[in-house]
Amino acid sequence: MTMPLELDDIQGLVTRGYRTLTSACFLVLATAGQAATARAALGRLAPRVTNGRAEPADTAVNVALTSDGLRRLGLDTPGLDGFPYEFVVGMTDPDRSRFLGDVGENAPRYWQWGGPAGPPVHVLVMLYARDERRLGQLEAETRREVLAPGAFTETVRLGTAELIGREPFGFRDGISQPLIEGLPKATAAGDRGTDGEQVVRAGEFVLGYPNEYGLLTDRPLLPLPYDPLGVLPRAPEGGADFGRNGSYLVFRQLRQHVEAFRDYLDAETRRPDGSSDPAAQEALAARMLGRWPGGAPLVRSPEHDDPALATDNGFGYHATDPDGLRCPLGAHIRRANPRDSLDPRPGSADSVAVGRRHRLLRRGRPYGPDGTADDPDARGLHFLGLNANISRQFEFIQHTWLDNPNFNGLHDGPDPIVAARQERRATFTEQGRPFRTRRLGLPQFVTVQGGAYFFLPGLKALHYLCTVVPEGERQ
Repeated sequence: MTMPLELDDIQGLVTRGYRTLTSACFLVLATAGQAATARAALGRLAPRVTNGRAEPADTAVNVALTSDGLRRLGLDTPGLDGFPYEFVVGMTDPDRSRFLGDVGENAPRYWQWGGPAGPPVHVLVMLYARDERRLGQLEAETRREVLAPGAFTETVRLGTAELIGREPFGFRDGISQPLIEGLPKATAAGDRGTDGEQVVRAGEFVLGYPNEYGLLTDRPLLPLPYDPLGVLPRAPEGGADFGRNGSYLVFRQLRQHVEAFRDYLDAETRRPDGSSDPAAQEALAARMLGRWPGGAPLVRSPEHDDPALATDNGFGYHATDPDGLRCPLGAHIRRANPRDSLDPRPGSADSVAVGRRHRLLRRGRPYGPDGTADDPDARGLHFLGLNANISRQFEFIQHTWLDNPNFNGLHDGPDPIVAARQERRATFTEQGRPFRTRRLGLPQFVTVQGGAYFFLPGLKALHYLCTVVPEGERQ
């Protein structure tokens, strides 16, 4: 039996992508003084936070916190004991950096924000609006509420480009999203079609609900004396459930080297007379991604883009393309969501079930060029991924599928578009008969510019954090 989702207590970013709110910005904040002052400022913002009940027509506000931010606001042990290790130590922990491929150009010491040498990151305020004018009003109102003296300081403001359904490399974006059990189809899919996509249990994204293993993902529970006012739900295991209806938000600012990508496509596809071949460039880009720029998957349309398949998501690989002759085995979308190609027994329900345990809700926004970065032409993606288990979901996908040069039987081919090139440039292999094509010396097209792990609390937990005085501060 499906547990009903408590939409009034779940932040709206989980249940929808705000596709109609085409303008957005993100304020990364640090606490500036006493915890009580910061809690009061956050408490003024909390009533504005958007829940998951309905699609907002005008604006939306969501709030997330790092583990350091939770400590600064007074939620120390035993509260933090229930959070997973990777969240507590953070994305820039040396072991996590190596695991995620954040080395070389991607190393946190080079990041514009979130790195060990930069200002602290405690709170993320995400603002969305129907247009730039309304976003400006919302941002001004928000700043008055949270940037009060002694409360918070601004670490960085991250602007976004208008949401037009295309990411900076030119591909249609936001097609493949998991359907969340208990939500209407259009809502769960970020308002996009997902014919054939299998439903994923809510506990893969929201704490307090059964996951794909039929279990409740570990979450932070507080002793009952820490919640004397009864603000938090009571957990079946006992204690006050600070984690219920929350989610973990992975935020990574990914700079996309658009000109380098275009130059590579041009150099690899020039005609014998040295002239450019735009059609061949588009075809190579599609093979690297696994979809045509318009969205059609190569598995369904290997020779050309097809507008009728622009949002097609109900396909597999095992029966139609097990050898990668239509869509290369190392293409980005085969890595990010291998569908029915995983062991055990590729093509079976067991294979699909494995994939459902490693899904993400993607809520990213493109940015630039806006003239505010060191390079005025810089552009890329603010990647926002929601999951209930950072290690099993985001980190597994990043390390085992995207960055892995041995994925899907390959030997020296990490993800051709998003993976870091650590010791040497990578290879992209296009399977074919009678011969394959190996493209050597693949440069790096995406670098990490900043990031952090955040906890996106349920609204009751956010209210608790703002209003309940920790025991250590009581008189």
